[in-house]
Amino acid sequence: MAGNNIPMTKAGADAIKREIKRLKAVERPRIVQEIAVARDHGDLSENAEYHAAKERQSHIEGRIQMLEDRLARAEIIDVSRLSGDKVVFGATVKLEGDAGQSAQYTIVGETEADLKKGRISITSPIARGLIGREVGDTVTIRTPGGEREYEVLEVVFADYAADEEE
Repeated sequence: MAGNNIPMTKAGADAIKREIKRLKAVERPRIVQEIAVARDHGDLSENAEYHAAKERQSHIEGRIQMLEDRLARAEIIDVSRLSGDKVVFGATVKLEGDAGQSAQYTIVGETEADLKKGRISITSPIARGLIGREVGDTVTIRTPGGEREYEVLEVVFADYAADEEE
């Protein structure tokens, strides 16, 4: 990636902030409590509950650090300020395939990608094939099932925050 910045939509950054808040406010205190309870059970050298809780604590602290690092390096793209017919980061692209099948993808940062929700990473082969294309263009994309042709039907810029409650 160019420099150290991580491209991210505002909705993606908000999701990371919510997860950090949950980890710090809910998970961290719960693990501290579990460790205290396990410690009360006596000999720590043979206390599986204690060691498991300490491992979970380490995992949570690592996750908090990783998320905070991503947020610190985030280059937040305000999708609502984008417009036009060209496919760029943050665009939602409606496609029609050569066999009549349709698809819709929103191009987002790596941390926000979720294929089930139609969000693909800017680094994915599909996104790389679409970037810079315009409505009416035909694009050939190499997929695991072979090459597929798609026509770009529509390029829309709308933040996906409204459809996401975790």
